[in-house]
Amino acid sequence: MDRLYLTEAEWQGHLRGRSGGTFSPFAASEIQGEEQTLDAGGRRARDFAEIRTQPGANLFEAVRDRIGAEQGQGRQVLVAGYSAGSLDRLAHLLAEHGLARQQRIGAWAELETLPKGAVALAVLPLEHGFEHGSAIVHSEQDILGERLARPQRKKRRADRFLAELSTLSEGDLVVHVEHGIGRYDGLATLDVGGAPHDCLRLIYEGNDKLFVPVENLDVLTRFGSEDVGVPLDRLGGTGWQARRARIKQRIRQIAQELIKLAAERQLKPGIAMEPPAGAFDEFCARFPYPETDDQLRAIADVLEDMASGRPMDRLICGDVGFGKTEVALRAAFVAVMSGHQVAVVTPTTLLARQHFRTFSERFKGLPVRIGVLSRLVSARETAETKKGAADGKIDIVIGTHALLGKSISFANLGLMIVDEEQHFGVKQKERLKQLRAEVHVLTLTATPIPRTLQMALSGVREMSLIATPPVDRLAVRTFVLPYDPLVIREAIMREHYRGGQTFYVCPRIEDLPKLADRLRDLVPEIKFVIAHGQMAATQLEEAMTAFYEGRFNLLLSTNIIESGLDIPTANTMVIHRADMFGLAQLYQLRGRIGRSKLRGYAYLSLPADRVLNPVAQRRLEVMQSLDTLGAGFTLASHDLDIRGAGNLLGDEQSGHIKEVGVELYQQMLEDAVAEARGAAAAVPEEGWTPQIAVGMPVLIPESYVPDLPVRLALYRRIAALVDRAEIDGFAAELIDRFGPLPPEVENLLRIVAIKRLCREAGVEKVEAGPKGAVVSFHKNSFAKPEQLIAFIGRERKRFSVRPDQKLVVHSAWETPEARVEGVHRLMQELAKLAA
Repeated sequence: MDRLYLTEAEWQGHLRGRSGGTFSPFAASEIQGEEQTLDAGGRRARDFAEIRTQPGANLFEAVRDRIGAEQGQGRQVLVAGYSAGSLDRLAHLLAEHGLARQQRIGAWAELETLPKGAVALAVLPLEHGFEHGSAIVHSEQDILGERLARPQRKKRRADRFLAELSTLSEGDLVVHVEHGIGRYDGLATLDVGGAPHDCLRLIYEGNDKLFVPVENLDVLTRFGSEDVGVPLDRLGGTGWQARRARIKQRIRQIAQELIKLAAERQLKPGIAMEPPAGAFDEFCARFPYPETDDQLRAIADVLEDMASGRPMDRLICGDVGFGKTEVALRAAFVAVMSGHQVAVVTPTTLLARQHFRTFSERFKGLPVRIGVLSRLVSARETAETKKGAADGKIDIVIGTHALLGKSISFANLGLMIVDEEQHFGVKQKERLKQLRAEVHVLTLTATPIPRTLQMALSGVREMSLIATPPVDRLAVRTFVLPYDPLVIREAIMREHYRGGQTFYVCPRIEDLPKLADRLRDLVPEIKFVIAHGQMAATQLEEAMTAFYEGRFNLLLSTNIIESGLDIPTANTMVIHRADMFGLAQLYQLRGRIGRSKLRGYAYLSLPADRVLNPVAQRRLEVMQSLDTLGAGFTLASHDLDIRGAGNLLGDEQSGHIKEVGVELYQQMLEDAVAEARGAAAAVPEEGWTPQIAVGMPVLIPESYVPDLPVRLALYRRIAALVDRAEIDGFAAELIDRFGPLPPEVENLLRIVAIKRLCREAGVEKVEAGPKGAVVSFHKNSFAKPEQLIAFIGRERKRFSVRPDQKLVVHSAWETPEARVEGVHRLMQELAKLAA
């Protein structure tokens, strides 16, 4: 029988017979056994860093010239790409600049047999090129300064979340910047100038159709998910333009008020607080868990804000149980040690009680007095705490929104910590807003309400994201199911047998007695206790303490337990009539379980004989899909989408969004904020996009990417590409994911590059044919008319101007390729003139 393996002696003999040594940075004198480590004489090749820094220098022409010079000295040149995709792109760029003789090689030996004047190409993931004998290797990074197809960065910017959630499906409402609200009706391939072109088909009022070319997808935004009863706009009607202008005006006012608020904060001198050296480290060491990277980053952000000498207004958005309280504890320590008072505002009495426990434990043995204000505290203690806060004897006061009332004053308030801001009403928020301009405010939230999320997205408030779960944390499994007594019994008993406790939550207090009877029949072996917000303070306190200490197996309650309760032994939750809760409520409730190393299980039960309304249905679908750790932020973006963001300053909850849709509102707001900040030059005028017709196929063929949603997502990303580097990086990614680019996709990417130049040049439309092109300028004007007139005067044979202000280009462009090349060069010239 044949042997599968070589013996040691055979293997050594095989190694000795191989030519070449081991490449090593170490000296050649190191001899290990019989194998000698050779210095192959490789030296690092010159890179192109110097040329990249010169303004106006053409990098690829410099690469071409240097490679030509090296070949003139009789050397073999190899260009190495990091992956097949980026090599393909690099080869394409080099060919465009005159290095057309290229040959792919798969082994080093092939380099020596290279034809004269040819450049070798190979996939070699090298950071830097090198010279060895007569061979020179230039790496992708040497030429470009960084890799084309960089691995995806884990850290995603907050505003990308909206775009990622917004995949289009047929029947969705979309908003066209110029024509208003229409219904998306799928992709259609049209014949444009004798060549196939992918377009999105939109239906408007009266069944009118509008086709949007895929490269112009950036003029479309999603309307949002609440599209029931939304009227479609008329194509060519004036209603949409008037509506958009009105909202733009209102948004501009909102932005100015917001900026005024933010500016007041920036200009007012705040209290600079530095952590005391030594004592702060000791306080941190009391935290029994290792901090996650995000947590450390959030803590550093908060400390930096507090030391800046301006009032802090930071939102810490971290999922339930991801350690936001620790950030608050450290901020409180710094404030107290700087001689200031801290107020911690919570939405519920139970949460105030829990924070009081946590703070007392962490500040044990330190000269810090902590008071609590809530209805669970006796009248005498309340009076003492109020007096202590007013004369400065109590350092930290924890309480419900009674803390924001007029009857409470502080001797020297320095920091206000707001937990779960979404539970406060408009009045309390107004009071917080007054405080914001004077003291440091730190807001903790797991599912930021859309408005808060939107303020953070528009860059008005600072935000730190804690997205990494603590070590050993498992995601909660979520089941949505019609009410089934057998499943419920099994769930409760399974938790009981593994030594844990269960929450049973129902939406209304009047349902509690009925459910209590049902539980007695269903699980007679279980001891349970009832808790709700209308119980007497002492009763509620007793019930919660008993459950906390493990004297009962199950807590039957309303959503009073929703905020921030931390009972590590409770890891199963049944939510009765889940369709009656909001999305953020369901998410918060689910966050009460799975807080230790055990996996949590959530059962969302629905009435078996009832059809849900579409919004409740969607809410529960979202809940079931968000079963990863750290989904709170994604949830808030869904919620922004399901409910709308509302006015950032007051209580017009979903008004404007209903009129223009979520994404366009977001975009208009960001532009208005930038404009109010004085960064208006950076905001491009919205509402127009260049149109380019060159008579060649422009699409991603179905044979290349068969999956329609993926194709649409790619189109959406293509429409958002900004510069040449992004286009090349995207092309490299496509090649790595789907294989070599078909000509139609190459055309699409070239059209996108031309579109970018058109925007820079202010060109609204280009129609190219075999004898030249007609160019229309946006609003019939050019940024530097004197330059354009001089340019046309110099090139009289090539250009003429029609009476309707259109520029006519006379050129023989017989093939589509020649047309694209010609239009690209023309737009480069015009963009240069406009700049």
